[in-house]
Amino acid sequence: VQLAESGGGLVQPGGSLRLSCAASGFTFSRYDMSWYRQAPGKDRELVATITRSSGSTNYVDSVKGRFTISRDNGKNTVYLQMNSLKAEDTAVYYCNGRRFGVLATTSWGQGTQVTVSS
Repeated sequence: VQLAESGGGLVQPGGSLRLSCAASGFTFSRYDMSWYRQAPGKDRELVATITRSSGSTNYVDSVKGRFTISRDNGKNTVYLQMNSLKAEDTAVYYCNGRRFGVLATTSWGQGTQVTVSS
């Protein structure tokens, strides 16, 4: 299983970024997919989840109305559109899949750094 996150960078408060996660080594379309983030000195946090058929999405309260998760099962890719970014969104962002409560992999990818700063 491989998860390759990309799209991070340095952005000013109020700006936008679109993250991508290319997955391989498992049947992507059978897994709910999620984005997580980990800020320095903090635990990894679940940010957003999309069900395997894109029928349902869920977000942590702090990003509701600003972030949108989507997926393309034909490309084995999950996205995170982040708008109205705030300094507190600064973190390394990771993706992973889950099926019947089991992660697609416990070997997390390298993640992609998002830094929100003026």
